[in-house]
Amino acid sequence: MIGVGLSRSSGLLPLNAVRHPPVGQSNGWYVWRGGPAPQDDDFFSPVHVEHAKSHFPELMPYLALPPGIGVILAPGHEDVWHDEAFLEP
Repeated sequence: MIGVGLSRSSGLLPLNAVRHPPVGQSNGWYVWRGGPAPQDDDFFSPVHVEHAKSHFPELMPYLALPPGIGVILAPGHEDVWHDEAFLEP
């Protein structure tokens, strides 16, 4: 499962994603569109990986990257980095 900020419009840019270590049924990915993700506990909704393609097809090539990765995508822009903070519980 991927945590997705579904309350934001699918047209908002950029697409943001960070990968934390997997826990339970979550693969650790959290994805949202637009500016910074709110800190609300209920902002992210679980979405099965099979349905991710319909929500953010441009992110599909990155989903195999390991925990600790952050991604920001927009037309003509790609930023991929590693951040140890994503690995902390």
